[in-house]
Amino acid sequence: MERKRMDCPALPTGWKKEEVIRKSGLSAGKSDVYYYSPSGKKFRSKPQLSRYLGNTVDLGCFDFRTGKMMPSKLQKNKQRLRNEHLSQSKGKPDLNTALPIRQTASIFKQPVTKVTNHPSNKVKSDPQRAIEQPRQLFWEKRLQGLTASDVTEQIIRTMELPKGLQGVGPGNTDETLLSAIASALHTSSAPITGQLSAAVEKNPAVWLNVTQPLCKAFMVTDEDIR
Repeated sequence: MERKRMDCPALPTGWKKEEVIRKSGLSAGKSDVYYYSPSGKKFRSKPQLSRYLGNTVDLGCFDFRTGKMMPSKLQKNKQRLRNEHLSQSKGKPDLNTALPIRQTASIFKQPVTKVTNHPSNKVKSDPQRAIEQPRQLFWEKRLQGLTASDVTEQIIRTMELPKGLQGVGPGNTDETLLSAIASALHTSSAPITGQLSAAVEKNPAVWLNVTQPLCKAFMVTDEDIR
């Protein structure tokens, strides 16, 4: 190894800088830098040197390898620290001051053009369906357990329906059948015919006609009227 020791003007009087050049091995040609205090104490790194000197010497822009003060290096370090601080502040926003705005939503109003008569437009509107609101299937079951009473709070006896009336749908009972027919007579002015499709018995959830009560098709005879 070749050793070169010289004075270091950047440090107080008596400080020496030593550069050791390696002569053999894979690292031949590379050098190691050490500093010696006036008392002969050896320092291998800048942090060791800073701890020893303390506040007596400002080593902020001191370059350990060259032994010189480099103000430009201090400016670069300050700029690098400032950039790191800005990037961290952007990555972790203050939740107390951040506005509750969706990050994916645009803050500018976007113009929208609605085209209804385009030749390739296959969307068709049913005006009748737009007017009528969808009706819930088997909604008459919600009337179960409700009974009518007179002014004296006496429960009115349930009327008996003709034997030709048979209910359809899940859990059909005489009580549900009576509620369905009474509701249909009250809410609709159309004739009450029951479910005309035979397929409703196999799958009432698909083939049920919601405008008719939950009963099979029936005919009212003169005997029923009497």
